[in-house]
Amino acid sequence: MNDTKSRVPLFITIALIFSIAYLIFAAKKLPKEYQFQPIWKINITKQITELKEGQKQHYFRLGNNLGYFTEDGNITLYKNFPHLASISNEYFTIYNNYAKNTTFYENNGSAKGVINFEGLPYIVENRIYVMLPGGTSFIKCNTDGNADWHYEGILPITAFSSQDKYTAVGFADGSISIFNNDTGTAEIEFSPGGSDFPVILGIDISDSGDYIAAVCGHNKQRFVLAHREENQPKIIYHTFLDTKGANQSLVHFCNDNSRVIYTFEKNIGIYDYKQNQNNIIPINSKIISIRESDTLIFLLGKNGSEYSVYILEKTNTLEGSFSFKAETAFIQTGKNSLYVGKDDSISKISLERK
Repeated sequence: MNDTKSRVPLFITIALIFSIAYLIFAAKKLPKEYQFQPIWKINITKQITELKEGQKQHYFRLGNNLGYFTEDGNITLYKNFPHLASISNEYFTIYNNYAKNTTFYENNGSAKGVINFEGLPYIVENRIYVMLPGGTSFIKCNTDGNADWHYEGILPITAFSSQDKYTAVGFADGSISIFNNDTGTAEIEFSPGGSDFPVILGIDISDSGDYIAAVCGHNKQRFVLAHREENQPKIIYHTFLDTKGANQSLVHFCNDNSRVIYTFEKNIGIYDYKQNQNNIIPINSKIISIRESDTLIFLLGKNGSEYSVYILEKTNTLEGSFSFKAETAFIQTGKNSLYVGKDDSISKISLERK
């Protein structure tokens, strides 16, 4: 009887300890989550507003319409084009198939120069290229439209990426060439191999030129990452991809210089080469665009008439997604903002972690 009574205070004490511990841990703040807040929605055909000094603008392309808009929701330029166009935040051009003497314009609509070569203009930021007839050669132009340098090849170009200092090109035979943008010299040439049918389906090069990534091959398709050691590339990582076809892929080096995103069929791959970690995220659409904000990465996917926006954290995890129906769409990013274009409208969404 005395032993039983002596145990009661001990039980009560243990229960109190667990209760206090629970209250302490339960009182911890939950992890902050991103809150999306709609800011404005505009029609792309609204009245044109003159760009004010110091205002930042972004380009849009929706169906056969292109132009520029400001972060506070004003359209500063709007053009309808019947055939083809290429646009960046710096320049745009409207052209026909293999046009010649094609005028290109600044983002305020003023004519900047004339591209005096027959082919398909391709604009990336302030860099202008012309893909020549036949699909095996191209010209890099200066900001007047004249040739900086010319690559003449015999193999079909199947992947192309341009950064400030380098242009990365992949070919149908599975080879890769890295060109210096100032001189046009091919500083690196190699073939990743590893597949029965070699072809480069997607490519990118880091801003510094130290890393080259590609999705390549068919029948044992794989993702490869090479590190530049002087002018010799060394493959430091590769993985085989579970694919059935040989479709074009997007490859994108992230702004933090530690990760590369690649896409294949209905999957997003993220390889962190600082931590040597590879993540595969299954999705239900084909990725057609990748954009980054200060803290998040956004990917636009398309599956029939349904578009999906996927949000990735810098921790290589899928934060969330949302979908909508449209005939045409685009995404752009600003500081703590996401811009979503849908048919004839653009919406601004603020991103805040609470």
